[in-house]
Amino acid sequence: MKKGNEYEVMITDFDFPNKGVTEIEEYRVTVKGAFVGERVRIRITKKKNGKGEGRLLEVLEPAQEEIASPFCRHFGVCGGCMYQTFPYDTQLKMKETQVRKLLDGVCGSYRWEGILPSPVPTAYRNKMEFSFGDERKDGPLALGLHRKGSFYDLVTVDDCKIVDADYNRILSCTLEHFRRRNIPYFKKMSHEGCLRHLVIRQTARQKALLINLVVSSQIGQSDKGQIPCGEGESGCDETAIPDSYLEYIKEALALDMWIQSLQALELDGKIAGILLTLNDSPADVVQSDRTYLLYGEDFVYEELLGLRFRITPFSFFQTNSLGAEILYEKVRSYVGDVSGQVVFDLYSGTGTIAQILAAVAKKVVGVEIVEEAVEAAKKNAKLNRLDNCEFIAGDVLHVLDELEELPDMIVLDPPRDGIHPKALHKIIRYGVERMVYISCKPTSLARDLVTLQAAGYQVIKACSVDMFPWTGNVETVVQLYHQKSTEFFQADYEPQNSDYLDKMPATAT
Repeated sequence: MKKGNEYEVMITDFDFPNKGVTEIEEYRVTVKGAFVGERVRIRITKKKNGKGEGRLLEVLEPAQEEIASPFCRHFGVCGGCMYQTFPYDTQLKMKETQVRKLLDGVCGSYRWEGILPSPVPTAYRNKMEFSFGDERKDGPLALGLHRKGSFYDLVTVDDCKIVDADYNRILSCTLEHFRRRNIPYFKKMSHEGCLRHLVIRQTARQKALLINLVVSSQIGQSDKGQIPCGEGESGCDETAIPDSYLEYIKEALALDMWIQSLQALELDGKIAGILLTLNDSPADVVQSDRTYLLYGEDFVYEELLGLRFRITPFSFFQTNSLGAEILYEKVRSYVGDVSGQVVFDLYSGTGTIAQILAAVAKKVVGVEIVEEAVEAAKKNAKLNRLDNCEFIAGDVLHVLDELEELPDMIVLDPPRDGIHPKALHKIIRYGVERMVYISCKPTSLARDLVTLQAAGYQVIKACSVDMFPWTGNVETVVQLYHQKSTEFFQADYEPQNSDYLDKMPATAT
């Protein structure tokens, strides 16, 4: 096998989340975007230590389960929803197989409880970040998602199927408005231009919409990089944008007309608020240097499991609200009886899980690094009349050194990359009997489970929840007990292997 050579191969295995696997001359070769059962043509891009990587050039024969016509016309061009050529039931089996493969590789005997489907497989997302750009170099303005395999080119996804039709109507209206006025988009390399992102949120039940236009402050700047200042204002630069600039940029972008166009749309939901965010970060991220309210309110309310949550433009919230109810019900069942106990909810986001558990726990302490999320959690707890929640802003790695209270059990819901190794060791040192780990990336979960098991914890049961139909992503929930809890194993757990307890790792010292 040589780098640069092309081969016709059969995909025989699959690695999370979207890598097909084949063998060529005793090399294990992974191919991004290829699926088990497909015969494909690939070009070798990497070769080292018995492993290789190939680039997918063409699908010569589809897998037996694949369907002929994906339901979205953007499929194949847009970089999302890679599983669209498979029926939904088949997708669930594929994801379940991948998670089981990862867990079986690092865990002993445990009870697998299957994969739970999303309550709705389409129009499930409650938030989308669309980018401004072009579909080809120097082409017309586009607004949508990245083209498959491209960091720069975009696809105008005005008929996306994983969001409500209102998103597509708002996207088309916004694109038409700025195309007519020849407003330039923000270029990633030169950092020139204005339009950056359109962020839309919609609640699952009330269909309330929050629309946020994200732009750079470069529109109308002078050659020295300064922006217009109001009378009597001084020190006006990119790091201190005056409120008077709002009127200038509203006029430059004709935002009043844009708002009127949005309000004239025939929508299934109702626009709760329209915002303008200034973002001069060189990175391609949605963040706020300053956010202005243009219309309505700067928040919407979502309801989950009888609780109400106030969602602001930059709040973290599960992107599938109805799926989140399924996920949190499973989390609550894995947590079990916490009456009279203190629960630590680490990486707590806006405190959704913490508040669900607060109704049955003595106290819940949430730790989250995003300050806005912590403030939202505090407001939501007050909204839900919960006085036994404490939310702390800071990195879990450092906050744990400052906490004087000791937990009886711990819930972990880290970001995609998992838990920092040093933070994980601090968590283990609490020596709690029970933990529940929620993960949106099974590979980082598997890595962290190795450390937890070496410290004496055992995976008792696990399941997945499909929060992201048509994509390769999946949530996984794991229940862990420490080996010292032998009474639990004997009373509540029937091991798949009779020598289960003998194989449990020794308690870490």
